Amino acid sequence: MSDFKQYLKKILIIALVIYVCFLLQTSVFSRYRLAGVTPNVLICVVSTYGFMKGRKYGILIGFFVGILLDIFSGGLFGMYALIYMYIGLLNGLFKKQFFGDDLRLPMILIGTSDLIYGVATYLALFAIRSQYDFSYYLLNIILPEVVYTLLVSIFVYYAILHINNWVEKLEKKGSDRIGYY
Repeated sequence: MSDFKQYLKKILIIALVIYVCFLLQTSVFSRYRLAGVTPNVLICVVSTYGFMKGRKYGILIGFFVGILLDIFSGGLFGMYALIYMYIGLLNGLFKKQFFGDDLRLPMILIGTSDLIYGVATYLALFAIRSQYDFSYYLLNIILPEVVYTLLVSIFVYYAILHINNWVEKLEKKGSDRIGYY
């Protein structure tokens, strides 16, 4: 029963992180646009959990973040879930290279993930409808969003890192306590 409680606690904490970041992305940052774009905070969440915890976490968190966006976007249902799942999977491949305090790998992966997200969104939403001005979209939407996301992701990454370390410390303390009985 104790393992179930720890697992449920972990799920609830991740769900809370996703919910808070979803609210930040859709309400707070939508009022503070830079160069006409908002940061993609949810990419930070999916990428961070992907390379911190591995492919399974990346895929699952990417799926639920994508479904959340699909529900509230009203667009092509399942598109965001698919994009975020692949982003979570790709970031999960870098779990072995992850070191908590080194900021280079997370920033490279988050920036690359946002770039992939922007290109995939362009292909799914605009290129299919014969709107082929990719250079305009790249220079005016994708790249400014990547820069803004990278600025915000420094804070989001460290917040998630501290939350993850706290959860692991609680799990370790709980497993040590069980060993004494």
